[in-house]
Amino acid sequence: MPDMSASASMAMTHLVTLAELDEDKVTPGVLGFIVFAVMALAVWGLMRSMSRHMGKVDFKEAPDPSGGEAGETRRG
Repeated sequence: MPDMSASASMAMTHLVTLAELDEDKVTPGVLGFIVFAVMALAVWGLMRSMSRHMGKVDFKEAPDPSGGEAGETRRG
């Protein structure tokens, strides 16, 4: 088993040197894209749900049971 960990660490060392991380070119990568895509799908679903719920709302005003105007205030 010591050979596997030694070869694995050797491979990782080579991968790190091959990557040559450039501090000026930092990108979000695959994980950032996945998070963004999930958030976009969640917002799309919420907008769709809101649209359905707004379609069920009745915007007609009911008549005032006291007989007065809706914007009228009583002084007493």
